[in-house]
Amino acid sequence: MSVSRASVLITLFAMSMFGSETAVAQTSSPAVARLTLAGPAKRYCSGIWVSERERDEALYNSVLWDEQLLREYEGGRLDFAIDEDRRIVSASRDGVSASARHFGDQGCVILRPETDQPLFTPTRVVSALPDAASTPWPMGDALPDTPLPSDVDTALLDEAASTFFARELDRRAAFIVVHRGRIVKEAYGSGAHADMQLESWSMGKSMTATFIGRLIQKGLLELWQPAPVPEWQLSPDDPRAQIRIADLLRMSSGLRFSGGGSTPEQMAASYIPGQTDHRLGYTAPIDIFRFSASRDAEYPPNTVGRYRNSDPWTLGYIVRRTVENELGEQYLTWPQRELFDKIGIRRFMMETDIYGNFILTGYNFGTARHWARLGLLYLQRGMWNGERLLPEQFVDFVQTPAPAWDEPVYGGLFWLNTPDEAGRGGRNPTLPPDAYNAAGAGDQRTYIIPSRDLVIVVMSHRAGASFARDRRTREFEALGLAVQAVDPTWRTGR
Repeated sequence: MSVSRASVLITLFAMSMFGSETAVAQTSSPAVARLTLAGPAKRYCSGIWVSERERDEALYNSVLWDEQLLREYEGGRLDFAIDEDRRIVSASRDGVSASARHFGDQGCVILRPETDQPLFTPTRVVSALPDAASTPWPMGDALPDTPLPSDVDTALLDEAASTFFARELDRRAAFIVVHRGRIVKEAYGSGAHADMQLESWSMGKSMTATFIGRLIQKGLLELWQPAPVPEWQLSPDDPRAQIRIADLLRMSSGLRFSGGGSTPEQMAASYIPGQTDHRLGYTAPIDIFRFSASRDAEYPPNTVGRYRNSDPWTLGYIVRRTVENELGEQYLTWPQRELFDKIGIRRFMMETDIYGNFILTGYNFGTARHWARLGLLYLQRGMWNGERLLPEQFVDFVQTPAPAWDEPVYGGLFWLNTPDEAGRGGRNPTLPPDAYNAAGAGDQRTYIIPSRDLVIVVMSHRAGASFARDRRTREFEALGLAVQAVDPTWRTGR
């Protein structure tokens, strides 16, 4: 990227984050401090008004999620102010503050310092489905009262749930097992319940993939076509014009984008000092779609696989442009009509940036049953109630290893459990090798296991990942028991 182009971008970021009076191509220490406060303010806002949780429970389980934040808060250095009337949460530290505001069906949005208004018109999202309580599963929440089939080991399912919720410090929220389309086990903990919109984090990447699949099914996009990003078509010599939709789904675009780690090298490569590009959408009031589309090519497409938010954000940009420009429909309500209402999801919270772009790489909230429904859609190979919602080839694609990754762990915005060439086990040795999953930070998972006709959803509060670092061992054990409950021949560990 040219120096002038980079300077323009940094100036625009400075304007959106720090107010127009400080719009310069450098960031100050207070400006960087504001970035570190915006995330906690947004998370607390979402806990209160999106998930409707008890305030202390949300604060300690999802906001103060590591020892540093907890120490700062209990020591009085970090403080939160809640404006009930305007539904604003502000976080402050050392005289610097950042705020987020709740905007109805677009959830909580990080604000610019100079205003409490977004740069889009908040829009109500309404489901056309009948009452869930009286509608049978999976289109509704009414479950059958008939006994489970005799070949389902209910004692093992109980043991699986007990193992998952064994330690309070793990801060587990939800555990659902769906076999042959029926919920055979469901349990909740840590203040969660069946109707709670739970923080889902990067499981939303798989929702972005599903939106792309819907548009492919409707004939508006093709998997192997060059990505229709206008910024990449301005020059015949722009290497980004070779990036395909498939490359973005595989997180193999090659865009220059510093990762989710915090090494000095990554920080130095970021546009905003002190903040990686990967996390910028979680902390700054920017246009995440334009930001990702503006990045230069670092590698040729489909040569290097890396976990970077640039690729799903660019896919989100494509979804928005296609919905608005090709279909002529309202972007904020399109998912409800074209996907959620079709699979029994009456409310799925997709929070946006200040420009109204879905931040489906992390700021999304669904009930555990909603995620089970998405898993069922893939288990049924894109079919639902006789209607094809996703191309069958697309369902195969998302669970096929991306060739540019060093190991066969990633597909198309889904993680895989594929053994390597030497036959060594995948990411979770307690699950069959054909399992694939939507995955989010803090142990949010929706597992699809075609060979066992299974969907398993596990969800947790983020703080447990910091304060109970061994909790995944119990999670893996619980998952293996759930498989054994429907297949007594299954032995974990491969």
